Amino acid sequence: MALPVPVIGLVLLVAGGNLLLPLRQVVTIEAKMASKRDFFQDPEVERLLMKHGFRVHITSMGSREIANQDFEGYDVVFPSGQPAADLISRERAEANRPVLLYRPFVSPIVLATYRNYAEALVDAKVASAQPTPAGRPMYYTLEMQKFLHLARGIKKDGDEPRKAGGYRWDEIDPDEEHVRNGNKILAQTSDICESNSAGTYLGLVAFVENQNDAPDDEQEAAKLAQKIKPLLVEQGLPSSERAETYLSPDGQSIAPISVIYEHQFLAHQIRHQAQKGSADDERVLLYPSTRFVTEPQLVALTGDGARLGELVSEDPELQHRAMELGFRARNTNSGGTTGDELTEFLTERHIPVPTTSSDDTRAVLPPLTLLEQMIKIVGDCPDRKGEAK
Repeated sequence: MALPVPVIGLVLLVAGGNLLLPLRQVVTIEAKMASKRDFFQDPEVERLLMKHGFRVHITSMGSREIANQDFEGYDVVFPSGQPAADLISRERAEANRPVLLYRPFVSPIVLATYRNYAEALVDAKVASAQPTPAGRPMYYTLEMQKFLHLARGIKKDGDEPRKAGGYRWDEIDPDEEHVRNGNKILAQTSDICESNSAGTYLGLVAFVENQNDAPDDEQEAAKLAQKIKPLLVEQGLPSSERAETYLSPDGQSIAPISVIYEHQFLAHQIRHQAQKGSADDERVLLYPSTRFVTEPQLVALTGDGARLGELVSEDPELQHRAMELGFRARNTNSGGTTGDELTEFLTERHIPVPTTSSDDTRAVLPPLTLLEQMIKIVGDCPDRKGEAK
């Protein structure tokens, strides 16, 4: 006589030894995230999180947009940089609702471009190729002061900006050896009013244009914001879409230089190597000589959010997967340094390793209130009630 289906299932469970295991409860984490959602949307990361009993449901938006919205019903928010996280933690502290902050990985701001544009900048003595063991260079060091001078129409220190405005590509490459268009020499950003990468690049430009110093009062910050406003161009894209545009087949015709995160470029090269057996030789990175490394902070609003933050910051498998996705993981449980691990990982896959120099200047962002003031001026951003300021 056939056993009823439930009894058959019970027999199989007992035979497999699974009846004695506790049923794992899966906790759904409600999260608002910016570009670092790339990590949480990776199938392998999803599998590892599920192994620990977590499923993450993501609402996507820009970092500053995250900071300027209500968090009711959410467990974590993950803006892509420290300024937005500082806004959130400060306001929560004022409301007597403190948060916990976790820094699972870092990713420098970089200027992504194409080989012909990078070589045009090298010929103009604005960029220099980083040493590479073999083949053509993939990484370049960009002299930020000289680059911004070109964008403002200045050929050398001490000159006044020319009346015609910033230089164009065919003016620094008149023989059209590398570039054949008359587009302006600018780095395009995501929406400055919403994106951490754009706000950070604004702070970097301000630091360089202010003689390697951050403004320290409202009047100075407002004047500097007006000065650098023509140097920042945005198209209203979230930072992840800016990277997607850069990596698209038509990216070069849309934006010759885009401000993105290093991990987005490295993740592309890792995929390209795995799928086609070689690195993408035409896409390259410009590392600003004046550097600012972003430290995205996962902001835990609930106990479940804190458990997730601790897990992604400490779990060796998740930290290793972050490195495989191009991030510079912070956890060093493996005994080495994060830089050593990333170098070894890329080298094993025949992907050139970027280098940074101890001689590079480290940029300092303005104080939070002044940075917010400058972002609103440069981006003509609305306030939280939707009224332009």
